[in-house]
Amino acid sequence: MSLRTQLSDLLPSLLPNNPSEAIKGTELIRLVRLQLTGNYSDASLRYHFSIMSCDPASPIAKVEKGQGYYRRTAPVPALSGAQELVALSQGRLEDLSDNREAVDHALERVKKFRAIVRRYNEVNGHFPFEFRNAFTSGSPLGNLWKFPEMVVVDWQTGDEESDAEMALDARMLALKQRLGLPPFRICSTRLRIQASLHGFREDFFHALSSAMWTQGGDLIYATPIEDEALADGLRALNAAFGVGVSSFGITIEVLDDLPRAANILNAHPKETEALMERLNFDRIAAPRYRDHIDWSALDSLRRESDEAAALIEWLTGCIESGSASHYSPK
Repeated sequence: MSLRTQLSDLLPSLLPNNPSEAIKGTELIRLVRLQLTGNYSDASLRYHFSIMSCDPASPIAKVEKGQGYYRRTAPVPALSGAQELVALSQGRLEDLSDNREAVDHALERVKKFRAIVRRYNEVNGHFPFEFRNAFTSGSPLGNLWKFPEMVVVDWQTGDEESDAEMALDARMLALKQRLGLPPFRICSTRLRIQASLHGFREDFFHALSSAMWTQGGDLIYATPIEDEALADGLRALNAAFGVGVSSFGITIEVLDDLPRAANILNAHPKETEALMERLNFDRIAAPRYRDHIDWSALDSLRRESDEAAALIEWLTGCIESGSASHYSPK
C-alpha cells in the first residue's frame, strides 16, 4: 500500500476538526509512525502532508495563519448565496427537496448574513443597496452573472452628518463632474456562507461577472477561511482578476445563535455594537478598483431591472439633494 493511501486512511482519525486546535507537523509525524507500515523519512512525510493539504479530496488541511494541520470537512450543500437560492427554486437541489426544515434553516442563515453585511457597512459609513427581485423564483439564470446580492456605495466627497446621512461637498461633486469621474465608488458584493476548495472558483467568477458594470468587486464569506490552500487559490484569482476576498469570521454555530435578520436590522445601537464585536473581519485579498463605471452596461441593466433603475434614481437623488442617505425601498 502506498504512503499516500495509508495517510488517507490514517489521518482522519488523527487530525482535529477545529483549526484552532491544529496539530503541528512534528507531532503528527509521531502519531502517524505509530500506525504506519513501512520506513519513511520525516522529510517524506512532511512532503506528503504539504501536497495532500492542497488537494480538496484529501482529509488534511493546513491552517491559513500559523502552523499545523486539521481535518478538512466534506463539502455540503450550504445554500450560501443567491446562486443556490435560484437553483433551489428551479428544483436543482434534489438532495434537499424532501427536507423543508433543512432548507428553511439554510435560508435563514443567508438572510442573517445579508443583514450583518448591511449593518456592518452602515456602521462603517458606507451605503449598501440590496438586489432581491433579481433572484426570486422564476428569475433567469443569467441574473446570477449580472447582479450581485448587494452593491456598496462609498461617497468620497462628503462629511458624516448622522448615522443615516452624509453631507456631500458640492464643489468636489462639480469638480468630479467636470473630470468625468463618478462622485462615489460603487463596489459589487457577492455574499457566500462558506468557502470550499470545490466551489471557490465558481464563487469568484460569479463575483467577477456581476462586478463588470461597477468600479470593483468583492467576494465576502461569512465563515473563516482557515485552509491555506483555499486562501492561496483565492489570492491567485485576485492577482489575476482583481476581485477582493474577505471573511467576516463568523462560525456556523455563531451564525445560528444570532437573532433573526429582522432583529439584526432593527437592533438598538448597543445591540449592534455587541454584534460588531463578534465579527472577526479578515481581508484575504484587497479589490482593485477602476476609475469609471460602465455606464452603458448599467443603462442596459436599468432597462431590464426595476431594482437597477431604483439604484440610479437613489444615487441621482442623493446628488441633487446634496446629502447621501441610506436607501429605503418605496
